[in-house]
Amino acid sequence: MKALVLSEYNHFEYREVPEPRPTADEVLIEVKACGICGSDIHGMDGSTGRRQPPIIMGHEASGIIVGVGSEAANWTPGDRVTFDSTISCGQCPFCHQGRPNLCDNRRVFGVSCDEYRQHGAFAQYVAVPQQILYRLPEGLSFERTAVMEPLSIALHALNRTAVKIGDTAVVVGTGMIGLLLVQALRISGCGRILAIDLDPFRLEMACRLGADEGLNAGQANSVKEVIKRTGHGADIVFEAVGISDTVQTAIGCVRKGGQLTLVGNILPKVEFPLQAVVTRELTLSASCGSSGEYPVCLDLLSRGVVNVDPLISVVAPLAEGARWFQALYRGESGLLKVILRP
Repeated sequence: MKALVLSEYNHFEYREVPEPRPTADEVLIEVKACGICGSDIHGMDGSTGRRQPPIIMGHEASGIIVGVGSEAANWTPGDRVTFDSTISCGQCPFCHQGRPNLCDNRRVFGVSCDEYRQHGAFAQYVAVPQQILYRLPEGLSFERTAVMEPLSIALHALNRTAVKIGDTAVVVGTGMIGLLLVQALRISGCGRILAIDLDPFRLEMACRLGADEGLNAGQANSVKEVIKRTGHGADIVFEAVGISDTVQTAIGCVRKGGQLTLVGNILPKVEFPLQAVVTRELTLSASCGSSGEYPVCLDLLSRGVVNVDPLISVVAPLAEGARWFQALYRGESGLLKVILRP
């Protein structure tokens, strides 16, 4: 089969690779759409250590089942499906608690690190365990479904946060997760939503999708602007970048006694203003991946409650994947989600 292989850091090859063979509890999926994730972009240059070449990346995918293992009795060839990005063991204490994102034996599609290598879905076919499969509702396209994995991350972050009707919320970072958080916060009943970023295009998109105002962090002190607009700071703040500057901005935007949920995860370490957190008695939560949000995501997408169409910038052949990876890596203006089709 053909696949897009990260053969060395910052270098892709579109070439023939062996077709995966599903085990007894797996199905073989013909991939119809796979989105390029921000973690793929940050991983392609080796900076995260979680995309060690050679690796087939890709974990935001959907397709059609073309082969079924002997124990995957609930699935048949022709089923339209998507799947969780995380493979969990189902046996560890966290899996038994219903928290597969914290599984002790967790593996993520398209990731190769010191502990494991799990090829992903930038390929014609991918083998997937049946327990992480989800059927697509009638009429929901493969391309829209390829945005479901980041939506599940946004909803999980929301579920980790005690949101109340009428709350004022701030989203720091309006990449894909941030923009989906804006929509999730709007439908959850927040009274006011402010978005913070450096990119005017993304701030405009945030306002289009439900934010009341976008604040450009490069043009003004965004913390002061939030305080000015809210009086005491926001009730809840989501940090969706994962670097020191944005973490400190997020903390500065929270009112005394408010909540901060950390979602961004670019750097392994950041500077942390401990006294500002302790003396203002902030509640901090961290959010990793998703944990059971896929059915809700499918429902929201199929009913059009969440609109992902404006977030899909490009749908291109997998053979052109290297070009689009480089465009995203360069941060070309106006690019959000690029979806590749084998």
